[in-house]
Amino acid sequence: MSKTGLVLEGGGLRGIYTAGVMDVFLEENIVVDGVIGVSAGAIHGASYVSKQKGRNLRYSLRYRKDKRYMSLNSLIRTGDLFGVDFCYHDLPDKLDPFDYDTFRSNPTRMYVCCSNLETGEAEYLECKDMKQDMEKLRASASLPLVSRTVEIDGMKLLDGGISDSIPIFAFRRMGYRRNIVVLTRPEGYRKSPDGMLKFEAVKYRDYPEFVRRMALRYKYYNKTLDKLEELEHKGEVFILRPSRTLKISRIERNKDRIQAMYELGVQDTKDKINEVKEFLG
Repeated sequence: MSKTGLVLEGGGLRGIYTAGVMDVFLEENIVVDGVIGVSAGAIHGASYVSKQKGRNLRYSLRYRKDKRYMSLNSLIRTGDLFGVDFCYHDLPDKLDPFDYDTFRSNPTRMYVCCSNLETGEAEYLECKDMKQDMEKLRASASLPLVSRTVEIDGMKLLDGGISDSIPIFAFRRMGYRRNIVVLTRPEGYRKSPDGMLKFEAVKYRDYPEFVRRMALRYKYYNKTLDKLEELEHKGEVFILRPSRTLKISRIERNKDRIQAMYELGVQDTKDKINEVKEFLG
């Protein structure tokens, strides 16, 4: 029997939609063999594996205006828009504790997708113990221009969305042939060329393959969406995506917009939960 998996797209605060999906999965005891997440998708996937319903919405609302969490001040002072110490240490260790033990003991395997600056290619890193692997999660969610490079095992890494925004094909190669894919854009969305490319090309001029990948990202992304639709028609993939467009940015601070996007994820999933269960068999 082929392994089942979750493929979770990123999108910054727009990804709170995925938190809503994952919380319904926890309520309904939806279990899969593996999870692979990109950027915000990786963050929400980790809380799904640790079985902490409501955690990601809770801290996203509570700390959305906290300068330690996300601020221009943090970017200027540290080079990271999202404060590293606060987001990856204070928050999971003290303020809203991450359940490291449950994550570690859960048989569901967890992977994060990162982009290798030197090769421009994607790196798929397994997280077995989040206490030790938190830097992998941070690397996957480190956006270009507003984050410092994360070095792991000699690799220079940033946001996985650059090299593989929806890592369905990598997961299939790993043996996860039956997948639920959670997207954070409505049906019909297609990505446009990167409007920040000229600034990124200057900042990452020492990494030409990474710059090339950024330039081609929209083409890879749109091609992946086309292939996903083919796999969905074949019954090999089940797609969950926002049923309507809501106004929300990657660095959203408006409480009502964050809440609305989360609730859309909850409602869309509840509407299709019987189809999800039938798909998983």
